Amino acid sequence: MRKRKMACFVSAMMSMFVMPTALAAETARMDAGDTAWVLVSAALVFLMTPALALFYGGMVRSKNVLSTIMQSFFVLAMISVEFVLFGYTMAFGPDVSGMIGDLSKLGLAGVGMKVMEGTTIPELAFVAFQCMFAALTPALITGAFAERMKFGAFALLMFLWAVFIYNPMAHWVWGGGFLAQLGALDFAGGLVIHILSGVSGLTICVLLGKRRGYGKRAMVPHNLPMTVLGAALLWFGWFGFNAGSALGANALAANAFVVTQIAAAAGVLGWVLPEWMRSGKPTILGAVSGCVAGLVAITPAAGFVEPVPSVAIGFLGGSICYLAVAVWKERLGYDDSLDAFGIHGIGGTWGAIATGLWATTAVNEGGANGLFYGETDLLAAQLLSVLVAYVLAIAGSYVLYRVVNAFTSLRVDEAEETAGLDIVEHGERGYAASIFTGVPSFTVQSEEAVFLPKEANS
Repeated sequence: MRKRKMACFVSAMMSMFVMPTALAAETARMDAGDTAWVLVSAALVFLMTPALALFYGGMVRSKNVLSTIMQSFFVLAMISVEFVLFGYTMAFGPDVSGMIGDLSKLGLAGVGMKVMEGTTIPELAFVAFQCMFAALTPALITGAFAERMKFGAFALLMFLWAVFIYNPMAHWVWGGGFLAQLGALDFAGGLVIHILSGVSGLTICVLLGKRRGYGKRAMVPHNLPMTVLGAALLWFGWFGFNAGSALGANALAANAFVVTQIAAAAGVLGWVLPEWMRSGKPTILGAVSGCVAGLVAITPAAGFVEPVPSVAIGFLGGSICYLAVAVWKERLGYDDSLDAFGIHGIGGTWGAIATGLWATTAVNEGGANGLFYGETDLLAAQLLSVLVAYVLAIAGSYVLYRVVNAFTSLRVDEAEETAGLDIVEHGERGYAASIFTGVPSFTVQSEEAVFLPKEANS
């Protein structure tokens, strides 16, 4: 009996040391620094959607500023709920024939707080990070059809777009789908976010038609300081967007952070210099547009290219997007209100191709070498992926537009468009007119809200 008691005592004492060791081995895979960085990055990406609301809001006419901001803010809320309920499992659930994730993680079933396979972070941290991506993407589209879409129809269209276009594309590229199997690389969203949103925006704005008076009346930004503030916050948030995609506080995140800064700065130069030469004046709107163009261009490549190529990627991104906005749009005559396609669609296309040119395994062993490093397979995969993204965006957006428009008209009528969507759709005004002496006020002339000094109104 004494021996048995002694054996139990020894066993209990050993378990006190062995069990914690086993638990430590189980939790050692979770890294607190990596987890903290991903959560901070998720918060940075969250900020990008309100920042986009300011960026877009400053560029529209004053009578549509609240409706423009509301579109981004509402999408942030709506898609966050959609992503948790079934977006995550569609994009990142176990692969089904290379096309979509299964429904095993519906409502985040089974996700819990366990470490995600292949990472050092809990899967919930990954869910939070990807949720911000999913919410931002349809908000980008709104710039293409600003100032002319009914809010209720807009909400339905964006919800369906997220489910049937964004979620499948995210799975194809990031969730183990067929494009990933073909070797396509998209570090932080050139294909999934920027091409998809920009091309979808172009499709919808063409179907919706031009704004009333487009090409006949000046439709200038009503508040450029607001736009500059939004652009600065976008630049800030983009460090989480790109460097956070490393899913850890590591060397790859540092590389993505540095090339993001370089490409954004080069994008400013790439836009402003040709604008300056062509028009004779460098503009702040051009500077912030070039910044965003450079950020878009580096996004798919941020985890695969070295710093020096990022200068070329950003500079050419700014220049190509400037041509798309200042020359091609005018010649083709479409009304992409805030240049969602000209910057995100074109910039994302260039960035995806540039990844196929400059990617190197010296930066990311999990990637591939591009054309300038002696291999052609990656460039071929990138070109095919761009084609797939364009086809999905055009065909999918066309079908969804026709479906929604069959149930409810997407476009406001002429009287509502003239009055402005802030009052018509939301019953609010962005600015109180003539409250104080010297504060500009609004008057209506020839069906348009015109911004005049108070003295001119008296």
